[in-house]
Amino acid sequence: MWRRTYLFFLLVRIYFALSPSYIHPDENFQGPEIIAGQIFGYTNLKTWEFTSSKPVRSLFPLWPVYGLPMQVLQSVWTETGKEAVAPRLIYYALRLLMFVLSFVLEDWAIHDLVQSPRERRVAVVLVASSYVTWTYQTHTFSNAVETLVVLWSVVMTQRILDHKHRSSVLSSALLGSLVAFGLFNRVTIPAFLLPSGLYLVPHFLRKPFSLLALCMTFILTSILAIAVDTYFYQPSSTESFFQILRSDPTITPLNSLLYNASTSNLSLHGLHPPYQHLIASLPLLLGPALLLCWYIRKPSLSIFSALSATVILSFFPHQEPRFLLPAVPLVLSSISVPRHRALRRSWFISWIIFNAILGMLMGIYHQGGVVPAQLWLGEQQQHDPEIAQVFWWRTYSPPVWLLGGKDLDTVNLMGMKAEEMTDRVLGAINSHKGDGPRSIGLVAPRSSVDLDAWIKKTKNRIVFEQIWMTKSHLNLDDLDVEEDGVRGTLERVVGRRGLVIWKVSRHPEAHR
Repeated sequence: MWRRTYLFFLLVRIYFALSPSYIHPDENFQGPEIIAGQIFGYTNLKTWEFTSSKPVRSLFPLWPVYGLPMQVLQSVWTETGKEAVAPRLIYYALRLLMFVLSFVLEDWAIHDLVQSPRERRVAVVLVASSYVTWTYQTHTFSNAVETLVVLWSVVMTQRILDHKHRSSVLSSALLGSLVAFGLFNRVTIPAFLLPSGLYLVPHFLRKPFSLLALCMTFILTSILAIAVDTYFYQPSSTESFFQILRSDPTITPLNSLLYNASTSNLSLHGLHPPYQHLIASLPLLLGPALLLCWYIRKPSLSIFSALSATVILSFFPHQEPRFLLPAVPLVLSSISVPRHRALRRSWFISWIIFNAILGMLMGIYHQGGVVPAQLWLGEQQQHDPEIAQVFWWRTYSPPVWLLGGKDLDTVNLMGMKAEEMTDRVLGAINSHKGDGPRSIGLVAPRSSVDLDAWIKKTKNRIVFEQIWMTKSHLNLDDLDVEEDGVRGTLERVVGRRGLVIWKVSRHPEAHR
């Protein structure tokens, strides 16, 4: 029975992996956006993490996770005689890759961490049935990669502890490389691995060669990462490169730590109270499973790692649920379901409902039109290059690399006020000096009533032509309960869900 249940949730995971929802801009701009520009030469947008004088994002973990698959895809595509790999193919190939990494590495780690066959079956099904596994783990987040690194670091630690009388040099060496890789991926990983370090102290005192192996691989992996980052951020000749590497290396984890230690820096991203993770992040990630934390089977390294990260990361004033992503499989593999039949049944029903709702929201509808719209615009440029500029309003930042290098100017208006948006669009239309009307693109949610008013007001001067639309899009940033009320907000945001691409131009009569 549990195998059929697991296979069902595996199919659900594949479905969400291939659903183009857009949970957070970081899933594109901190990975595929940069690497696609390097490999395929696509026009891309480098965010502040990569353009700062003290860059905080390392290229080192991006190459094996995204760069290598892209290189393989390009090589295979070249063999077919075709000129370029379609961005749509690259996008879905990366999603499938994240699914495979989750299916193989995450589920395998859970098998290793839970020793009892009966408890293992429960843990595997719980992790497989979590919407976090369906959505976050199948998206190109650095947090998803961090989850895998944390799990396997805990696995390596557990293997070392289970063989106390052996040196476990190989496991220690692998752990050293994992920790270094994880540190350059996200500087938050020590918060999860502090208990592992404390557990290993007695072993390292007894077996110093294990400590030596760990330190050596950590140092060598870190040197390689620093070399990759220094070469990327300070490109130079071979001779100059080694001189720069010795005198002024780019150490991104240090830059990230210093940046996040400043409250003024974090205020640019939003400040939260120290209990944000406890009252918001964990309930959003775990839902009913949080109630079962009272039913921890026994104190374990997994639960201590999750607890350690929650406490330590709560000291930083900028907190987002995805920062605790590794805690989800750690907690789910440590809890027990209620033994009382009625209570167990009630809990499972609530667990299924919670994950079904959050899975649909985060896996399908959340900003779900952005990626398909951008892919369509890039493909449309091959056939109808009349639109040379597209304004995006009240959506997440569209990934520029999905245009495939097409000559299309992307302007992100973010949450700009309606009056300012209309001024920008009209300014772009009126700036055209050639013969005939100038057309520009405007991408906006269907729920934006301000746009309806503008279309109605300017119908004799401006032509709005709907050229693309999807209903699989929810703009949660457009919620305005204070003005519209709960019912009005739901009718507008949910009832009028969707994303539209408008072709906007001056009315032909306006030229006379």
